[in-house]
Amino acid sequence: MITATEMEAIVAKQLEQVTEWHKSDYEAPLDDEFESAATWLHHFNYELWHQEDLARDPDAADPDIAQVKRNIDKLNQKRNDMIETLDSHLVAMLADVKSTLSPDTKLNSETPGSMVDRLFINALKIYHMQEEVDREDAEEEHRAKCRGKVAVLHEQRTDLSNCLIEALDDLKHGRRRLKVYQQMKMYNDPSLNPVLYGNKEAK
Repeated sequence: MITATEMEAIVAKQLEQVTEWHKSDYEAPLDDEFESAATWLHHFNYELWHQEDLARDPDAADPDIAQVKRNIDKLNQKRNDMIETLDSHLVAMLADVKSTLSPDTKLNSETPGSMVDRLFINALKIYHMQEEVDREDAEEEHRAKCRGKVAVLHEQRTDLSNCLIEALDDLKHGRRRLKVYQQMKMYNDPSLNPVLYGNKEAK
């Protein structure tokens, strides 16, 4: 089972990774399966953030927006798959604990994988909000508001990190049980999206 110290290190590294990726090309993650999956999840969120920015460009041509939308759909699929991968790794780590659990053992509505995902998004918000604080061309009122938001984001990060560590401890000691809840995304599946299979049949 991943330890609290190991998870805290992964969470702490998120902020460093966001800064590094804005300066240089992305490097492949380490061999550790859980950490590798966590890093890929972080990077899919990183790419999504910047694709979403492109989608909101008022001067972008319609074909460009259409391509960005397709990019976002693919990245969202990868992101959700990686959340499930993280939870699957944890389920495997908890195999011995699972055998001792009662059917009445409580479930969390939010899995550790989804909490890690939220922390990655929080790291991106902190980085980009801090950019607004540091903008020399911005009014001081704007920068002051953004400083306040950065403080709130850091508070949210601390709270969510503590909740994640607590959730892992509950799972480790059998106070909670974990199931992998597949997102069942339909929009990229040609057998489930009627627009996709309708076009195929029309041809």
